[in-house]
Amino acid sequence: MAARDSSADLLPGDAPAGIVLPARPEGVRVSPETTAVVVIDMQNAYASEGGYVDLAGFDIGGAAGVIGKIASVLDTARAAGMPVIFFQNGWDADYVEAGTPKSPNWHKSNALKTMRARPELSGQLLARGGWDYDLVDALQPQPGDIRLHKTRYSGFFNSQLDSVLRARGIRTIVFVGIASNVCVESTLRDAFHLEYFAVMLEDATHHLGPDFIQQATVYNVEKFFGWVSTVADFCGSVGQVETKG
Repeated sequence: MAARDSSADLLPGDAPAGIVLPARPEGVRVSPETTAVVVIDMQNAYASEGGYVDLAGFDIGGAAGVIGKIASVLDTARAAGMPVIFFQNGWDADYVEAGTPKSPNWHKSNALKTMRARPELSGQLLARGGWDYDLVDALQPQPGDIRLHKTRYSGFFNSQLDSVLRARGIRTIVFVGIASNVCVESTLRDAFHLEYFAVMLEDATHHLGPDFIQQATVYNVEKFFGWVSTVADFCGSVGQVETKG
């Protein structure tokens, strides 16, 4: 359960005293007026059988459990009046936004590499308007939610995210989604550089690669770029706002 804020050491320093989200390495003040939940790439591509990640040979076994936990986080955030922002990663149907061989993205994107290796998949992976690009059925935006598009790992790169957050006075971002070690961490690092307080709910994220990758991401966030919490602590803390309303 969340503790009542009685310490000036809790962060961020300009947030109203009140609900405190238990986190590592220290608690974080949570105010619905200055906090948003950002959902990273909960698309069929990353979380469904037959999606690009599955076709590329990555293990998506942990994605199903993450979907249910994210749903709980979003229900709690909406009830408390926190903005919910969904990201979808991908490109236009002609892949102009993906870049040419002069772009490192052309060489490093596993979706693009998979389509080059399997021509029968050409035009199907991470293309806007296609099933692969769509958000999973269980996590659809609700009225008042915001949906944004991104063409690279970080949600801050060439997107509207920074202006959307600043226009709403957001100072703290709670991150959930896939993949924790790629797009979640990339966006969270940029949030740090742009002076946002970033919290990752570790059990509402899923990684691509061996299990130690998740451990490394959690370590990086906790030690260098932000704070780490859990779904239970978020819902227990922010849920208090709903009961007061």
